[in-house]
Amino acid sequence: MSENNAKPALPDHLAGNPRSPFHVAECFEHDIGIKLNGKERTDVEEYCISEGWVKIPSPKAKDRFGQPMLIKLKGEVEAFYK
Repeated sequence: MSENNAKPALPDHLAGNPRSPFHVAECFEHDIGIKLNGKERTDVEEYCISEGWVKIPSPKAKDRFGQPMLIKLKGEVEAFYK
């Protein structure tokens, strides 16, 4: 039961890519849920609550390193642990 109390607070800006300066590995030890405009999204790669955006991978476009390009969607963002 102490595991529920051990969850770190979710930051304002969090990225799933380990090379990003906004990546916090401790947060990813638990399941994270993201809501954009009241609807839960499962494909979020990065979010910022204060600026109100999430980034999701493009289905086709790739960058020069072969990683999917990210599309920014704006709206009300809410992050929570599942």
